[in-house]
Amino acid sequence: MYTKNFVNPCPDWATALLNGFSQVLLLRNPLCGLCCLLAILLTAPNLVGGALLGALAGLLTAQRRGYDRADRQAGLYCYNGVLIGILISAVLPWSAIMPPLILAAGGLSSIITHQWRKRGGKLLIAYTAPFVLLGWGALLIAEPSTAVFAEPNPLYALARGVGQIFLLDNPFAGLLIIVGMFIASPYAAMWAVIGSAIGGGVALLIDQAQVAWMGLYGFNAALAALAFSRQSEKPCVTLLAIALALLLQPLFNLMPIAGLTAPFVLACWLMHSGNHFWQLLLRRDIWRLHN
Repeated sequence: MYTKNFVNPCPDWATALLNGFSQVLLLRNPLCGLCCLLAILLTAPNLVGGALLGALAGLLTAQRRGYDRADRQAGLYCYNGVLIGILISAVLPWSAIMPPLILAAGGLSSIITHQWRKRGGKLLIAYTAPFVLLGWGALLIAEPSTAVFAEPNPLYALARGVGQIFLLDNPFAGLLIIVGMFIASPYAAMWAVIGSAIGGGVALLIDQAQVAWMGLYGFNAALAALAFSRQSEKPCVTLLAIALALLLQPLFNLMPIAGLTAPFVLACWLMHSGNHFWQLLLRRDIWRLHN
């Protein structure tokens, strides 16, 4: 049950919002969140307002509806709002309706996240699914974007693969985000960079050079790496998650709109479901041996 009264406020709203930025990377660290916020502010200042509005809307909605205080403080109801705020600011022209639209989308992402956390269990974790669903709605009403070309530079592509998690194509943004991840978890940061590198390499192998240089094959792989490296999984499991995200990406590329982080989300769901059914098979075999 939730209450509609403003009770049990977060002890530190600034920390909760910064945690929301870091939770985009599946990490909880306000300094990491600050680096992500600076990456947006310094490389795409036109998007920072949307990111903050979306995060604030998610937090206020969670507070208003009385969601768990610890989860609010951890930024779990902000990160989808951050992403949808950035996307709306990036794809829709500025108008007086944009701030209310971002506030509404950020608040709705918080509600969807809460319901997903209640019903999804350990197999269908929310991750960025609320952002994907709302983002597809925003892309359907957006005007087609013009193609952007990037210089063939492997290091820039590596950084862009991380920056594209926040829809940023500036290598400096990716570098700031990597620094933030390193502050929060050097091991996770290493795997995010590996995921981005593998994604870029795969794009080059399938003759998608511009996609590789823009980092568009790197961000889903980096997110998949972050999802499993943070759980202290074996490296082979993390590599499998990266491979699965990259295998799914061409399927979403067939859509008339961008797949966003859907390949990452679906790859994680398949990984969790596969592990669940594998454990069930093992238990059944053990039961048979004992009977």
